Amino acid sequence: MSAGPDGPEDRLRRFATIWSRAVFPVTSTSSTRPEFEEQLLPLARRLSEALRARTFDADEGRAVGAALVTAHCTDPEALSRSLDCVDAYLVLYCGAGGAGGDQEDLRARSSRLQHAMAAGFAQALRERTLAEQEAISAAALKAQGVVAQALHATEARFRAVFEGAAIGIGIADLSGQVLQVNGALLRMFGVSEQTMHGRNVMEWTHPEDAPQTWKLYDELVRGEREHYHVEKAFYRPDGTVLWTNLTVSLLRDPDGNPQYQLALMEDTTERRLLNLRLRYEATHDALTGLPNRTFFFERLEKALGAGEGQRFGLCYLDLDGFKTVNDSLGHAAGDRLLVEVADRLQACATAPGEMVARLGGDEFVALTTGPDTEHEVDELAARIMNALIAPISVDGRELTVRGSIGIVEGPAGERSPAEVLRSADITMYRAKSAGGNRFELADEEADARAITRHGLTTALPTALDRGEFFIEYQPLVHLGDGSVRGAEALVRWLHPQHGVLGPDRFIPLAEHTGLIVPLGRWVLEQSVRQAREWRERHDDAGPLRINVNLSPCQLTHPGLVQDTVDILERAGVEPQSLCLEVTESALIGADDDLLKPLRRLAEMGVDIALDDFGTGYSNLANLRRLPVSILKLDRSFTQSMQQFPADPVDLKIVEGIVSLAHSLSLAVTVEGVETGAQAEQLRILGCDTAQGWYYARPGPPERLHELALVDATG
Repeated sequence: MSAGPDGPEDRLRRFATIWSRAVFPVTSTSSTRPEFEEQLLPLARRLSEALRARTFDADEGRAVGAALVTAHCTDPEALSRSLDCVDAYLVLYCGAGGAGGDQEDLRARSSRLQHAMAAGFAQALRERTLAEQEAISAAALKAQGVVAQALHATEARFRAVFEGAAIGIGIADLSGQVLQVNGALLRMFGVSEQTMHGRNVMEWTHPEDAPQTWKLYDELVRGEREHYHVEKAFYRPDGTVLWTNLTVSLLRDPDGNPQYQLALMEDTTERRLLNLRLRYEATHDALTGLPNRTFFFERLEKALGAGEGQRFGLCYLDLDGFKTVNDSLGHAAGDRLLVEVADRLQACATAPGEMVARLGGDEFVALTTGPDTEHEVDELAARIMNALIAPISVDGRELTVRGSIGIVEGPAGERSPAEVLRSADITMYRAKSAGGNRFELADEEADARAITRHGLTTALPTALDRGEFFIEYQPLVHLGDGSVRGAEALVRWLHPQHGVLGPDRFIPLAEHTGLIVPLGRWVLEQSVRQAREWRERHDDAGPLRINVNLSPCQLTHPGLVQDTVDILERAGVEPQSLCLEVTESALIGADDDLLKPLRRLAEMGVDIALDDFGTGYSNLANLRRLPVSILKLDRSFTQSMQQFPADPVDLKIVEGIVSLAHSLSLAVTVEGVETGAQAEQLRILGCDTAQGWYYARPGPPERLHELALVDATG
């Protein structure tokens, strides 16, 4: 049913028309060109559906290739023209609405369909040829006496089959001397009948003959086998190579004694070249000409399966800052840069057992194999780094290329290709995070940590839904009277495999993935709800403030203020009961846009604490413009106070910070208080509140109930 003048059915019909016009002149059929087009239309529909299917099915392409043979398109030129049409027009006319939608993916599918069509065509043609060969063999067997008895009654029938067959036929005696050949065989070899007569079969050896080819031949002429089938190459007089599907049968005399050998040859040269071309396209990168990921994995798998004593070395290269080239100069310039890099890498891996491949984007791999790769892979990495030193000229600009390389080396047979590549990838990113323009050797412990990080990153999105996070609370104690004034909320992850994880294990991952926003909102909701419960149970002890940490990602989230207001209102908690802690490093150089939501929260009555104060190297004058009411002094300033007497320099520093903070009407909280001597020193210096193991470790909210109750009752 048509879908309009430019609908899918019309485009499909247009594709079938182009296809029929290209193939009809080389097709042996009694149909007219329009009738032949109707035969191709369902085949075009199958290709269109296979191109756009959600899951790729190569069987569809093979079925179409086989159907071409059924439609009498048996000439190799018919296949070549069909593949050209599919390559040029299938995506153009039938690619709309595909599963992927991406033109590059559709072109890749089209290439795979062509490969499948060629395979199906070859298989169907082979089966048809074998059927024809069987018919010829049957006729030949019936006419065995023709050579010996020239007047046999069936000579005319044999001669017609012999001369009219589309495949090459030759008859030789048991010594290998050629007696008769048909015209098809002469055309295949490109010689005259006089040249062919007198040749001996044993002369037709070729370096690519399969090991069993001549063994099978010897068995046949001795009468130990009736026939055999092999793929065999022959040299033509002009030096070119003829590839054939060769079937050799033994002809016996009326008494059953071996007498002649009959060879049936199908010319597969063009089909083989086509398959080689498709194989090359499927295993090589279209931009650089280097082997692609598919080819590389085949080679790596072969290297890892080598025998005892063999080793491998792999260099995984990623260009540093390549995205900047694409973004600033355009993808065309980026492609030219990649081509030049590929050429340089190819020149680095010329020794036996070495290869270079492009995995995709700006990622390349170099592989070396042999018994001494421990030394060779380091040299290979050094050659690659040296090859990238010279600038590359692109569009009149001299571009400096840098790269990070991860190296994996080891004995064959211990790891799978996926494991090796994963280790190399992890090591490469370790080199990149160390500054780039360097190479690093794989380290099992570093790999294990990276794999664990990846596993945690993957599990994070569903961990919140599964309720795997919980909160512990560490009390904030007033240094003047020892009363509990509140608590800091500290989130934990109860991981199914790794147990309880502290925030240092997963907060950076949550920030990297963006999950920190919903996780932070959940922590705020739970903490504010807990503050309400404390107020309800211990109202006589005074309001307890809850401190919640904010990450830099949360600061820039547009819903921060509204989310906080909504959470406080739903819980019925006053803003004065909430303190949001922001690290000093997150506010270094902060502009007014970043500070605006904090100012709005401060104006509402929410306390803002500057966490880890003293570690960010910020200008103290900036304190006046920040909407903070509390400084949380980093524990590094007070560690020396755990012993008596304390370092006088540290005492002066803390005294100065406290004095400055109080002059700006800021309260001072100290983290990491672990001894009574430390707490007393901080009290004398004028610090307001403190937290640490001296008072209590982080724990469940019930623990704070107990501390607050003890404080309220004296």
